[in-house]
Amino acid sequence: MFRSIITDSTSLTYIEASICLGTSIVLGIIISLVYMVRNTYSKGFVMTLAMLPLIVQVVILMVNGNLGVGVAVMGAFSLVRFRSIPGTAREICAIFMSMAVGLATGTGYVAFAFIVTAILCTVLLLFNLTSFGSSEKNQMHSVKISIPEQLNINDVFNDTFEKYLSVCSLERVKTTNLGSLFELTYCVKFKDENSQKAFIDEIRTKNGNLPIVCSKLKSEYGEML
Repeated sequence: MFRSIITDSTSLTYIEASICLGTSIVLGIIISLVYMVRNTYSKGFVMTLAMLPLIVQVVILMVNGNLGVGVAVMGAFSLVRFRSIPGTAREICAIFMSMAVGLATGTGYVAFAFIVTAILCTVLLLFNLTSFGSSEKNQMHSVKISIPEQLNINDVFNDTFEKYLSVCSLERVKTTNLGSLFELTYCVKFKDENSQKAFIDEIRTKNGNLPIVCSKLKSEYGEML
């Protein structure tokens, strides 16, 4: 059974406080280092992951280990709104990891915090180092093709699409260059990811060598599909 090192919730000794603070700092750094493996990140976000267990732990300690009051206090901070880009699912998961560790150390369960951190970091490393959940073989792309106004947008590329694509959907038609050109935006999935160059070369022969843009499609959360 796990036991809290905090013997009295109404008082906190220097030793107990030092152990909790040191544990939060060490585990926060470990989580941030693990997150940096094969992930895109900013310095600010990594620093936040390292500091979050310490911040949560201090809040819990200041409310004498009362989780309900601690969560209410942390919720009050959410009233302060910051202008920032939306976080990805992976970033949100890492933040919750840091908060969970902070809750554990804040209530004095240091051994439990170490074990949870080891388990979570191991699982995260396995996911990052393997192809778990990867959709690279079925990656969706956005293809933008410019064509002269005299071309028929409905069937001019049909044979090429059937040859190279397993999924193709016309998402948008836009006029450019004072109406002399059409920009067609497709959501596509290639039968073979290595056939992109051949696909573009064949399209170029039909659209008069006008611009073609092929890019990975992002979801509404800013992550690659």
